[in-house]
Amino acid sequence: MLEQQNIEYKQSWHDEYLKWVCGFANAQGGVIFIGIDDKGIVVGIDDYKKLMDDIPNKIRNAIGIMVEVNLHEEKGKHFIEIVTHPYSVPISLRGRYYYRSGSTKQELTGASLNEFLLKKSGKTWDDVLEQRASFEDIDEKIVTIYLKASENAGRLPENEGLGLPELFEKLRLTENSQLKRAALILFGKNPGKFYPNTFVKIGRFGKDDADIKFQETEDGNLIRFFKQFCTNSTISF
Repeated sequence: MLEQQNIEYKQSWHDEYLKWVCGFANAQGGVIFIGIDDKGIVVGIDDYKKLMDDIPNKIRNAIGIMVEVNLHEEKGKHFIEIVTHPYSVPISLRGRYYYRSGSTKQELTGASLNEFLLKKSGKTWDDVLEQRASFEDIDEKIVTIYLKASENAGRLPENEGLGLPELFEKLRLTENSQLKRAALILFGKNPGKFYPNTFVKIGRFGKDDADIKFQETEDGNLIRFFKQFCTNSTISF
C-alpha cells in the first residue's frame, strides 16, 4: 500500500516525526509505520525494543497525547505501527500547530491558524465577538431597510417595537450585548474600518472566464450591497 492521507512510511525513527503525529491528531488521524520504505516494503528496524518505550514517552511529553504503538514482524523483520486518533481540541508541538493535508504535513500560521483554532472551538469567523465595536457602528437606516424587506417577505415576525440590542439578540448577532463580526458585515456603517479586506468583486464575463468585460470592487455592508444589486437587476428586495 502506498502512502496516502492517513498513512506515512518511515525507514527509521527521528524526533522530527513528532510533527507528523501532531498533524494527524489535528486532522482525521493516521498511522505512521517505522521500518517500512516509501514503496511499502518492510525493511525492518534493529532498535525496536528501545523505540517501543521511547516513542510513546516522547509523544506524551512533547505533545501531551496518547497514541497506540504496536510492534509487528514480517519475515523476521520488525516494524512499528504508530496509530494517532483525531482530537477535538487543537494539539500543538512546542507551541506550534501542524495539520495533515493530503499526503503532506503543514505548519499552521497566520489566518490559517486562526481559522483552525476557531473551528476546533466550534466557532466560525463571523461568530466571533468584536470587542472594538458598539451599536454606534451600526447603520440604523440599513437595519430599517432589512426589516421592511423581511416584513414584505413574511419573515421575522414580532419585531415591532424592538430596539437594536433586542433585535440583534433575536437575530443572534450579539452575545452578552456585544456585537459579533457578522453584525458589522451585515449592518455596519463602515465594515472596512474593522476588516480592511472585506469587499465584493463584481465582474461580467464574455465567452469564457478569461474574457472579462469589466470588473468593479464594492465595499460597505452586505445589506446595502444586496439592495443595490437587486435595484439594478430583476430581483426584488
